[in-house]
Amino acid sequence: MANMNLTAIADFNRIEGRIRPEQHGTNSAPVLATRSLRTFDDEHREMHFYASRTHDWALWNAGQRIIDTHFIFPLMHLDPADPANYYFKPSDAIIKHCRDVGMKVFYRLGTSIEHNAADEHFNSCVPEDFEKYAEVLAGIVRHYVSDFADGCNYDDMIYWEIWNEPNLSVKAWTGDFMQFVDFFSTCVVRLKKEFPHLKIGGPALCGYAHFDIPLLIKACEEKGALPDFISWHYYGFEPDQLIGEPRKCRDLLDEHGWKNIETCVNEWHYVFGWQGIQSSSSWQGYRRAIDGPCGVNQIDSAAFNLAVLAAWQSEPLDTGFYYGANPESPAWGFRNERKLNKSFFSMKMFGEIMATCTKRVYSASGAYRADGSEWNYGGKTVYTLAALSDDEKTGMLLVSDYRGERESLELDVAGMEEAKSVSAILLDENKDYAPVSVIWNGRKLILPKETQGSCAFLVTFER
Repeated sequence: MANMNLTAIADFNRIEGRIRPEQHGTNSAPVLATRSLRTFDDEHREMHFYASRTHDWALWNAGQRIIDTHFIFPLMHLDPADPANYYFKPSDAIIKHCRDVGMKVFYRLGTSIEHNAADEHFNSCVPEDFEKYAEVLAGIVRHYVSDFADGCNYDDMIYWEIWNEPNLSVKAWTGDFMQFVDFFSTCVVRLKKEFPHLKIGGPALCGYAHFDIPLLIKACEEKGALPDFISWHYYGFEPDQLIGEPRKCRDLLDEHGWKNIETCVNEWHYVFGWQGIQSSSSWQGYRRAIDGPCGVNQIDSAAFNLAVLAAWQSEPLDTGFYYGANPESPAWGFRNERKLNKSFFSMKMFGEIMATCTKRVYSASGAYRADGSEWNYGGKTVYTLAALSDDEKTGMLLVSDYRGERESLELDVAGMEEAKSVSAILLDENKDYAPVSVIWNGRKLILPKETQGSCAFLVTFER
């Protein structure tokens, strides 16, 4: 008879591979200035992000000419070979600031999105001369990886992404998609010619668009160079869909013989529905979308984040970037009403594993019989990640229950029978990263839930 209470298993004797911090990236970074005159350095350090993608940095550093190509090289009729025609100073400052808090930089070339009310756009327009635009991009890359224009010589600034959401109408690309295919391939080939050691790719597709990916890569191939990575976005509320997209992309690339092209989910966030976030007739509607039971930064969102990050560790995703932008943005940031929100604590919880552990060990979730064999009852809500420190003295077990209805979570845990101490922290509707008591008998671990619905536990074993 199935044990209805056994929701997951973990075996710390069974090392499966390495922990991959490259999946724990963000679109957030310390800012140059905010309304509160804070840069949020400490908060970013607590989340232990591996890298930050520079997209939209210009939008939440108001008044600063940073990152976007039209800010760095504003006059396209000038010579891109002349360093005097570029303006790098504020971009240099914020990139250095990002690196100083421990994050590498994944640079998005091109423009931030244009949310103009009218149909007139200025930055997402199709460039008049693709070859010249590619030369400008080469100048930007050259500045950061060499000494061009008093350059920075960052030898670990490896990833360079071309454009963002070209399949999202005029807000991100005013032309048709085949024009973009020509533009993208022109830029990839030009940059790979000068920088073969760097990873050049993109284009940050709006969703996993499996029909568009071969078009982009084949155009590059015909011109003489392959992109190093393909990137896309996800906004939704189905963990298994997002968890599975990298494998779909990996299979698609491998089927075409593009085995060296990496996968990258470069924007992702829990969204139960767009109503109220992007369009709302009232402030109350907006607040419901942010703070309501299914709000974008409430407990369902936090459990979703941890479910995805936990499961990705065993999936073929090379890099991932959570879309948290302006730290003070209610919808896409880490603070709401001047208080750190559930999304922040979910990222801090996962960051603790990234900062402590290097080895991934076996874990699985769903429902299990007493002998450990899986019993498929449907409606999976529990997702797990188990990991060890490099010296194997510390073990960590992350358990995320996304919209689950159980009163407690029961796990069979092997390999920690001789643990000297076991501690846990809880994230739920009422508690933010709070120490809690759990039940442990040397093999069975019971995590009592204090509220209904979504929650997450991080359990630490010390040998």
